[in-house]
Amino acid sequence: MVDAGEPLAAAYARCRSLHRRHGRTYYLATRLLPAWKRRHVHALYGFSRYADDLVDGHGSTAAKTAALGEYAGRFVAGLGGEMRPDPVLPAVLHTIRVFDLDVADFDAFLASMAMDLTVTDYPTYAELCRYMAGSAAAIGSMMLPILGTERVAVGEAREAARALGLAFQLTNFIRDVREDLARGRVYLPGEDLARFGVTRADLAAPVAGPAVRALVEFEVRRAHGLYEAAAPGVAMLSRTARPCIRAAFTLYRGILDEVARAGYDVLGRRATVPNRRRAAVAARELVALAW
Repeated sequence: MVDAGEPLAAAYARCRSLHRRHGRTYYLATRLLPAWKRRHVHALYGFSRYADDLVDGHGSTAAKTAALGEYAGRFVAGLGGEMRPDPVLPAVLHTIRVFDLDVADFDAFLASMAMDLTVTDYPTYAELCRYMAGSAAAIGSMMLPILGTERVAVGEAREAARALGLAFQLTNFIRDVREDLARGRVYLPGEDLARFGVTRADLAAPVAGPAVRALVEFEVRRAHGLYEAAAPGVAMLSRTARPCIRAAFTLYRGILDEVARAGYDVLGRRATVPNRRRAAVAARELVALAW
């Protein structure tokens, strides 16, 4: 069993640090949650970020495969009550126990991380969605019990949460084309690249040409569709969780607005929501929370 104590507190602190350093937008939104829930959201972020860093780190594919396998092995052992030394897993396992989270979502996530070690592109949107089912939609499912719902069918709320996870990840894929390509991966579907006449060489250019801009505009419209599918789910959440998710929803969708404002050039610079806009959204949700 996972016991409270120094290793658990240290794991939660490490997860919070990872979240604050790497997930600035999401971390800001999490500040709007009740204090007792925040550490559990940090734990989920820490779990996913730690695995992602193993996959994106230095070393051979074989070495990274082994590292991810060892991480998954420690996770499974912890589920069985054998706590092996790990910087984040005590917090994750404690959160799973507190909220009775579905372990299948964690398995799906780790399976998608393993795909990143060998899969470098996705020929169709359907294949990309199968990847994102584990890497993004599963995160939405994990989050839902922590956020809580009010008088709605859990299955309905779960589908909205999964759609929001997909929307967030597709937004990241649109914004991070250059960074992903540097790691040898292209997440925008191959069928879409072909439709707009875009090659990998085009994605490596210092500035997006007309074909890349048209492709990105198409993907932005697709992402907006995912946000629209997810939007009804916000009202299904517990009252205290809504400001957090509304803020995350607004700020992540705001990345798409910045992409559009840049003429859909995601190669020349990384699209970010200005700090003043981030602060304004957070302040507005704090006022809503007070009421």
